[in-house]
Amino acid sequence: MPLLELRDVRRAFRSPDGEDQLILDVPSFEVEGGQQVAIAGTSGSGKTTFLNIIAGLLAPTSGDVVWDGDVVSGMGEAKRDAWRARELGYVFQTFNLLGGYTALENVTLGMMFGPGPDRAFATSLLERLGLADRLRHRPAQLSIGQQQRVALARALANRPRLVLADEPTGNLDPRFALEALGLLRELCREQGAALICVSHDPRVLDDFGDALDFAVLNRAMAEEPQGS
Repeated sequence: MPLLELRDVRRAFRSPDGEDQLILDVPSFEVEGGQQVAIAGTSGSGKTTFLNIIAGLLAPTSGDVVWDGDVVSGMGEAKRDAWRARELGYVFQTFNLLGGYTALENVTLGMMFGPGPDRAFATSLLERLGLADRLRHRPAQLSIGQQQRVALARALANRPRLVLADEPTGNLDPRFALEALGLLRELCREQGAALICVSHDPRVLDDFGDALDFAVLNRAMAEEPQGS
């Protein structure tokens, strides 16, 4: 049984003219425990919507998201939130750090929604990511690369079984992009977590060696009029 499975998942949004616009149509997608998957796609192609549906942040218009045999898309909101906190880590493209809290607090606050705060483990993660001297710094006092590392630590703090990464190098200087990606992949391997990384950065995709093409995975893209 796969860890994650999408079955005929579709997502449509209402356009300004009142028409339903299909932006996601994934007949089948599977990830095994510990597997690392890269998905290549252009900006605005629906990759973030795809990740948000996997994470239960958006509900599919139709179809099922299945986690270890359980249908996530059929859970109530409270149960789905608890599942997400317990099982998933999410590295957002814009980091989503809380500006009024230190690096260590950003990580431990995220742990409150899972097994509970573990200050020692949060500290060890930040130290592992080269932030031992930045634990008490707030996001505005950190470089973009350092903020990215805090976001990585927060995503891994609850020891998730799956990590979702949305353009994880998109805001980084090219010098640090592959270093951040390497740290993410290494930490996932150490924790036994599966990883789904979506990106349009060829350096990221080359690092995985065999990326899935989102234009093939998502049939809604094939149905768009030519030139759109």
